[in-house]
Amino acid sequence: MIKSHLTKKPPHSLRNIKTDSLALDILKTLEQHHFQAFLVGGCVRDALVNLSPKDFDIATDATPEQIRKIFKASRIIGKRFKLVHVFQRQKIIEVSTFRSSKVSMEDEDQEILKDPQGKIVRDNSWGSIEEDCQRRDFTVNALYFNPINNLLFDPHHGVEHARDKILVSIGNPLRRFEEDPVRSLRAIRFATKLGFKIDKEVKEAIYQKGHLLNSVSTARMFDEFNKLFLQGKAKDNYLKLDEFGLSKFLISSKTGEHQSFQREMIMRSLENTDERLKNNQSVTAGFLIAAMLWPKLAKLSSDNEEINLKKFYRNMDFCIGHQMALTAVPRRFYGYIKDIWTLQIKLQSRLGKQPLKLVAHPRFRAAFDLLLLREQCIPKNDGLTEWWFKFQNCSRAQKAQMLEKLYEKRKGTNYKKFGFSEEIR
Repeated sequence: MIKSHLTKKPPHSLRNIKTDSLALDILKTLEQHHFQAFLVGGCVRDALVNLSPKDFDIATDATPEQIRKIFKASRIIGKRFKLVHVFQRQKIIEVSTFRSSKVSMEDEDQEILKDPQGKIVRDNSWGSIEEDCQRRDFTVNALYFNPINNLLFDPHHGVEHARDKILVSIGNPLRRFEEDPVRSLRAIRFATKLGFKIDKEVKEAIYQKGHLLNSVSTARMFDEFNKLFLQGKAKDNYLKLDEFGLSKFLISSKTGEHQSFQREMIMRSLENTDERLKNNQSVTAGFLIAAMLWPKLAKLSSDNEEINLKKFYRNMDFCIGHQMALTAVPRRFYGYIKDIWTLQIKLQSRLGKQPLKLVAHPRFRAAFDLLLLREQCIPKNDGLTEWWFKFQNCSRAQKAQMLEKLYEKRKGTNYKKFGFSEEIR
């Protein structure tokens, strides 16, 4: 280990880090078996900038097989990128082995392999801590800290960059983003989360290499979707993504360039997600996708400023299919999204005794929340959300009265017109 980058006097915020008990046990056990072991990545970075660490990842010079032998409650995961999960009840700590910096472009017998575009497709070549830190994306993520002996390994001035609040790439960012295109999304996410500026060279690399996100698996893109939009910085992340032209790789929403209703709907749904997380309320990717895709579905289903129901039901699968081409949508969300959309029709029509059944529907609350978002985006409405708010919160006798008034109001008129016309213009 290069001693010039090793210090026993880490910043005060690191010395006071509240390390997970299981992570601490793993560090101690690995050292007892004469291996190097450090906390690495997000937990060290977050502690350094006075955020509460959540995920405690460990890096060591022990191989996955050696780690598995030491910890009975563990399993090796992955083939292309081997890691070890050490677990205790419901708790899991990820332990990785120091990676080598030796990379092959062609030889498939090598443990590290790149495709012709430079993306790493296999990485199981073990090395030293010095080599491992060269493989990481940003300097603030290449901090190795052992809380037992207060040892900090910082070869790329990550502490200094954290103090200056700037996100700097390790090595040439163009090459880093070729190796893993998702790093462009990570740069945006870290910048908004930490309140950092993005280094000029990193910005340029995002612009130049952003298109490589097309080659990333949809499953991994869905994982990034969740990290970007379901962790309290959804609106900020989307605005940054739009600035770099990357939002199109995560949400299949555009029917026209910055269509007013569409843009407003996306912003409102992201703000709503952030607000719910702030208030410790539940959020799901399924609802957010349903809300963000709604303008596209409505536009595709329009016919003379009305919703064509045949088009509507047909285009539900079409819209979800386009989204799945970008981010994998778990099957559990597929039906959920379609239910929320279908209920928008029924919430509008309110035919016969239908409202009594709707308030008992398991997706009613989510559908009503989408209706609220739609109304917030439309300056003129017909009082639909107010009606449903009263209906779901009144007695059965009052519900009967409201339905009777609705029936009387509709006599002699065609009340089956769907939605706000402003949504589909």
